[in-house]
Order: sequence, then C-alpha cells, then structure tokens
Amino acid sequence: MKFFPMILCALLLAGCSAESVPAAVTAPSLSETTPPTVPESVPVDPVRQMISDMSLEQRVGQLFLARCNAETAAMDVQQYHLGGLVLFGNDFESQTPDSMAQTISGYQNAAEKPLLIAVDEEGGDVTRISQFSAFRNKRFSSLRKRYGQGGLEAVLTEEEEKCRLLSDLGINVNLGPVCDISTDPDAFMYSRSLGQDAQTTAEVTASTVNLMNAFSIGSVLKHFPGYGNNADTHTGIAVDSRPLESLKENDLIPFTAGIQAGCGAVMVGHIIVEALDPDYPASLSPAVHRYLREELGYSGVIMTDDLVMQAITDQYGAGEAAVMAVLAGNDLLCSTEYAVQYEAVLQAVLDGRIDIDVLNSAVRNVLEWKIRLGLL
Repeated sequence: MKFFPMILCALLLAGCSAESVPAAVTAPSLSETTPPTVPESVPVDPVRQMISDMSLEQRVGQLFLARCNAETAAMDVQQYHLGGLVLFGNDFESQTPDSMAQTISGYQNAAEKPLLIAVDEEGGDVTRISQFSAFRNKRFSSLRKRYGQGGLEAVLTEEEEKCRLLSDLGINVNLGPVCDISTDPDAFMYSRSLGQDAQTTAEVTASTVNLMNAFSIGSVLKHFPGYGNNADTHTGIAVDSRPLESLKENDLIPFTAGIQAGCGAVMVGHIIVEALDPDYPASLSPAVHRYLREELGYSGVIMTDDLVMQAITDQYGAGEAAVMAVLAGNDLLCSTEYAVQYEAVLQAVLDGRIDIDVLNSAVRNVLEWKIRLGLL
C-alpha cells in the first residue's frame, strides 16, 4: 500500500520519546558545564618583594642601629642605609620637645626606609631624655624605686607617661624593659633591676610590653639570658658559671614572659654564660641564639648590646665582632663604630662568609618589626 511507508514513519516518530534518546547525544545545559581549571595565583609576600628590590648595600645597612652623631646623622643614614639610630643624652642637650621632634623628622626624611629611632630611657641612672628639664621636670624614677613605692600600678603609670613623651618626639623604640634579676647591691645591674623575684619581674615585664605595644613603642628585653650579679661588660669580660637549671628557675622566666607578651626585640648581653656556651660572649654565640629561638620559641628581632664595649672589642676588634654577631644569629647590631662594622659585614657577604640567606633572614626580621610598629 502506498500509504504504508508514511504510516510506518509516523508510528516510529511517535514511539521515539525524549527518554529514549541516548545520554551520549544529549547536549549539556550551560549550568551543567564544568569551567576549565584555573591555576590558583601564588600570594605575593610583600616583605620578600621588598627585600628583593633592595641592593646588597641597602640590606646590610638595615642590620645597623647606629649611635647617632648629630653632625653627620642625615648623611650617615643615606651613606650606610641605616636601619635605625639610637639617641643618647648629648642628642637632647640644648633641645626642646619641638626642636627635637623636628630633628628626628629630618633624620626620617633622609632615610630610604623609615628608621627605628631608639633611646635608653629606663629611668633612674639611665635617663637620656628626662635628665633635661626641658622634657620633664624631674627624671623618670628607676624600676626598683617605682615598684617599691607603688607596685605594678606605679610602674605602669610612669611607663605610660614615658610612651606618650617618646611618641610626641618621634621615638619609636625604648631599649627596655630591664628583665635582669640582680640581688647583690655591689653588682653592676643592681640599681637598674626591679629588685624582686623572678615571677614578679616576669609580671612587670609582660605588663610593660603590653603597654608599650598599645602605644606602638618597640620594647627590647634586656640583657638576655640575664645579667645576674656579674661585672660590667663595658670595661671587660664577665663570666657567669651558674648551671642552666638555675637560669631556668630564675633569670629566664622574665624573658619568657616578655616574649609571650609580644616584645619587639631581645637584646643579648656580652657575658659569657658557661651553661650555654663556655667560649663566646652571649652576643656572639650561635648556641645562645639557638637556645633563644628553639627552646624559648622566639621569632622576632634579636639584637646585640653595643658592640663597642670592651668585653667585645678587646677580644675580637670592631669589624670582626660585627661579622661574628651576624653569624651568631643577630638581626640588629647596636653599633657606635658603624662605619667600620658596616664595611666589614658587607665584605663578609661579598666574600661568601655570611650567606645571603642569613642576611635576608635578618633583614626580614627588621622590616617585619618596622611593619608592626606602623613604620612601613
């Protein structure tokens, strides 16, 4: 029959429902398509990029907290690419708060990267600023005296006033608090220490660090691993023969508290602490720095006490001491003879004695501290 093919075709089309269409030939909808995989971008490390953009000379300069020479400071900042300046009493003499703030601003304007501007304003015997009536009608009192008169509250009241003064002047680091425990009235550090037991010293240390952090003033715990009753390292070598267990039960407790409170830096002293290293002063000892990093878990800036002290220069000379300090693990060198020491460290990097990774790690710690202080 001539209509049979048409009927058959209609019947076949009628029986071919959507369900019968094989899945393999069904066109996917737009919502069912899987987008192509896009590799995730690697986050940029801003500090690493900052270091990468710096010359070798600029990196070396960041390791120096140089004693300020008012006559040449602006030029020195530029020539040696200094990480910071530390001010002494002569820098404040004949100045007013306004003129000092302008002077410090001038130093900052001369710098490629913002400077750490530091001062020793402990109170008592060590008062670089408040010894001058233009800045305060009387010196800040010592830790020992303050605590004896009014406990922790009296300490923090004066520390807050100190932070406000430093901030107004443009100073962003105070080289304190003193964490040392000294019990002998004839000892060098006695008058500068709190004069209390380890736990009380730890409480005062942590509270002071917290207060300074609130004002963005960098704190520096000193003098690791504890000065004790030892002799003055400004005039020669001193040796501490106490066992490590004694240090753990006493001197190290305030440092641990300060670290946990978020201190800005730890200053390592020049005493030979035989329990950690019988051969080298703490400031030049890799073993002491490993203990601070690994046993106490500290990851911030480690800095030396001034490398011009006779305990160091009599034994090693200024240039070699600076190189040894970097190799030991210091990030920041407190330096009076920075011109000599800068050249020595730079040459040691060029010669391969100081590995570039060691240099970069130190620079990173310094720059990260500056970021925490709001300078970068």
